[in-house]
Parts: sequence; C-alpha cells; structure tokens
Amino acid sequence: MYPKIFPMPRRRRPPTGFGKRLLEFRKAQGLTQIELAELIGSTQRAISYYENEAGYPPTSVLIALAEALHVSTDELLGLAHRDAGPLETDPKLRRTWKRFRRIMTLPERDQRAVIRLINSLATVHRPSPGQSPEHLTEGS
Repeated sequence: MYPKIFPMPRRRRPPTGFGKRLLEFRKAQGLTQIELAELIGSTQRAISYYENEAGYPPTSVLIALAEALHVSTDELLGLAHRDAGPLETDPKLRRTWKRFRRIMTLPERDQRAVIRLINSLATVHRPSPGQSPEHLTEGS
C-alpha cells in the first residue's frame, strides 16, 4: 500500500510595510478589497496580493491606488506620514462615511431624496442652545 501524501501548506511571505499601509488606508476609507479593485480597474485577487504578499504593484497601479485612497504615493510607500484624522481613528465615523458613500451610487433623484430626508431630520432634531449634539444618538 502506498503512503498517504499530504499537500505542502502554502508558504506565506510576511507582508511588506507597503501591504500593511495599503490595508490600513483601504480600511480607513471603509472599502473592501473588491470595492478598491473596482475603483482602480483591477481584481480583488490583485489587491489581496499587494496587501498580503511581499510584492509591490507596478507604478501605474500604485498611482491608481493612491488616487482611489486619497493619499499620496509617498504615503503608500512609507516615505511620508500624515496624522490620522477622525475618519481613520473613529470606527463609528468610518461606518457612517461608508454609508454616505453608498448614496453616491444611487440615481440622482434618489440622492436628492436622501439629502432632503437628512436635512428635515436634522432640522427637527436640532439641539437646543447649550446642548451637545451627541445626546441625540445616545437614546435615539
């Protein structure tokens, strides 16, 4: 009888600093790998490779990634740093921003309807003088 053959596990290379930064910038924008791939005209598999493997994208892809993520190529490559803003540090704000970005995919008529709804709700729930707006989300 033949011995049982077990496949070798795939060897994963440690992610580069580039991959880690790409992942952080993508998540800060509230994007999935698929959404980022669509923005740059690529595939989810390519985005996953850049984030997890020890590889760098070609220059044209690097530029497209920087534009889609609203960062500079220097920031993606780790040559420049920027301070983390509230969108990068607050998960609740990041989720809200992602929902608002989805509104942009709606037809223009529906976008206007959503904006009218938000404006009318904001007018009704306007905080009284001396009251912070945070109280509105706590009990609502």
